[in-house]
Amino acid sequence: MKRIAIFASGSGTNAQAIIEYFSASKEIFVDSLWSNNENAYALIRAEKLGIETFTFDSDEFYRSNEILDKLYDHRIDMIVLAGFLWLVPRNLTELFTVVNIHPALLPKYGGKGMYGMNVHKAVLASKDKESGITIHQVNQDYDKGKIIFQATCPIVSGDSPETLAARIHELEHQHYPRVIEEILLNDEEENY
Repeated sequence: MKRIAIFASGSGTNAQAIIEYFSASKEIFVDSLWSNNENAYALIRAEKLGIETFTFDSDEFYRSNEILDKLYDHRIDMIVLAGFLWLVPRNLTELFTVVNIHPALLPKYGGKGMYGMNVHKAVLASKDKESGITIHQVNQDYDKGKIIFQATCPIVSGDSPETLAARIHELEHQHYPRVIEEILLNDEEENY
């Protein structure tokens, strides 16, 4: 059984979609949800679905091995970022498979500060004809890890950041759990 730890900072719609997707799986188990925001609605979503939750501060995340040790204790195989806004430290990215989903087609519209509505506003301001999602490996630079998967959607006349965000969320919920599953069940010879 492969075990996932989800890291989230906000409302947790992707976290919920992932938890629900794997709820009946005999091969993959969502072990826990971790947040740097004790008020994140993602914590409530996870608890309602019976998932253990943890919160932490920047000292625990960046200046200790406390989280690393807990992840080992839980026998975690993959860390999945689902709206997690902090850069993941090297002690985690070097020891675990860490994946993230970004609400645009990287390498465009990535980097520090490019999350949520900031991304959708930038996409619309650029007059691009399409947007989409990117699932990628996490490394020591925001949104610069190896791209694993992308899916696109059109930008339509009259789109607002909110209407574009709604289409992007549909793509995220449709593809992110499936791609996580493919990575975890893929032969270990393949490097993601």
